[in-house]
Amino acid sequence: MNEKSLKAILQIGENVAVEFKRCGNGMEHDVYESVCSFLNRFGGDILLGVKDNGEVIGVPSKAVPDMIRNFIRVISNPDLFSPTVYLEPEILKYEGSVMIHIHIPPSAEVHSFKKVIYDRVDDADVKVTSTSQIAAMYIRKQNIFTEKRIYPYVAMEDLRLDLLPGLRVMAVNHSMGSHPWKNMTDGELLRSAGLFGVDRAIGERGYNLAAVMLLGKDDVIRDIVPAYVADALLRKVNVDRYDDRERIQTNLVESYDRLMEFGRKHLPDKFYLEDTYRKSLRNTIVREMIGNTLIHREFTSSYTAKFVIETNRMYVENANRAGREGIITPENLESNPKNPVIASFFRNIGYADQLGSGVRNLFRYTKLYSGKDPEFAEGDVFRITVPLNDNYSVDYMDQERTYYVMDERTYFKKYETDWRRSAAETSVIATDLVKNVTDSAKSATETSAGATNSAKSATEMNISSSDLTEKERRILRLVHQNPAITQKELEVTSGISLGTIKRILPRLQQKGILLRSGSRRAGTWKIADSIRK
Repeated sequence: MNEKSLKAILQIGENVAVEFKRCGNGMEHDVYESVCSFLNRFGGDILLGVKDNGEVIGVPSKAVPDMIRNFIRVISNPDLFSPTVYLEPEILKYEGSVMIHIHIPPSAEVHSFKKVIYDRVDDADVKVTSTSQIAAMYIRKQNIFTEKRIYPYVAMEDLRLDLLPGLRVMAVNHSMGSHPWKNMTDGELLRSAGLFGVDRAIGERGYNLAAVMLLGKDDVIRDIVPAYVADALLRKVNVDRYDDRERIQTNLVESYDRLMEFGRKHLPDKFYLEDTYRKSLRNTIVREMIGNTLIHREFTSSYTAKFVIETNRMYVENANRAGREGIITPENLESNPKNPVIASFFRNIGYADQLGSGVRNLFRYTKLYSGKDPEFAEGDVFRITVPLNDNYSVDYMDQERTYYVMDERTYFKKYETDWRRSAAETSVIATDLVKNVTDSAKSATETSAGATNSAKSATEMNISSSDLTEKERRILRLVHQNPAITQKELEVTSGISLGTIKRILPRLQQKGILLRSGSRRAGTWKIADSIRK
């Protein structure tokens, strides 16, 4: 360690990867406890001869050789340290004092000192006694992905194959009309997605944990992962318990839709234009949060995944196989796939983007949604926190004026930033405001007339088929009103989630009820005459 690095460590102080020890004439047991905890976590540095506040007091020069010999003897003794480890202490001189520096790399094993396992939590060495915590440590040390664990007795009938037609169409639509899944059989699709594999170490073949989590029937999921659950909570009035709650214990595909629906139900959808298109900040933010907590979760852990909405924030948290610990920002982001098979499946159907894009998207759109940045905290529990502010909504901003556009109404609040404007300038501004109000009133009148015509158009069409659901009828009425309507516009006007719309449209096409002509972007819909009166 050079002097520059040493000064930086002394200035920063103790943390998850740095520990200071006084050490008079010898090493106490707490030194070995720190060694054990660093090996079990992410590694770190121990400095002997330093107070907890970073003040260097040094160790006696004459005692240094014996201290190093005793240290090596203890960490090499299998009765004391298991498994044993080889470390090489370094002697440092700093401002006339002698210190001992011990660098501990992260280990691929779980270590114990005197038959006790220690873990590093912030700046403390903590005894680990819980079976679930010890299991989580072993999972963190594994060199394999638990999603690829083979279950040879899981068969195709244990999977929700009824979901595949809709998912196949979603993949085709997401890839602009061409996708390998389009002409595959169900078995070929499952193999192509990596959901059927071979354990090359023991020769077992079959469906893996990723297949069970993505498409497994509920009873199969409960048999294999009994503690699996996603808990959605609203806490705004009753903060000690909840105002609304949904416990979700089904496959990841349907869990995604239900969690998205919970977010739509309890969060405002503030108006925002990106270029010339309306973009739902709410849906974009919730999509990234939900996608992350479903895709990157450690499913073998008993920790309950949560999606919590409060007055001033919302957050998701889930069990995690951490590669490090701390706060993640776009600047220090390092892509670390946790469940690459599940992530790839979600990308194919349009529920996720490339690895790392979620962090950047959340930093971008959360700032527009609430005026503040989100926070990503990585550890054994991964948490994303997004601040909330129902009174904040920004559509356009410049140095002189700020316009706030609320929902889809034409309602403007203008704040002047220079109180020294001349009377003439103020008069011009007042004229602009009057014009805006007049234009808004005119727009409202036109909108009202359009709504009347739309209502009339809607009443002209009656759906005769009794086999259709209420959501299917709603979508067909909107298509009748606007044959060129897009899936995004359907989501906004119908109140139905985009994921549900993407499954309903192919289903209606398969039934011959809904026909599509033209390209995916410029085409139009047509409703079969057989169900129209």
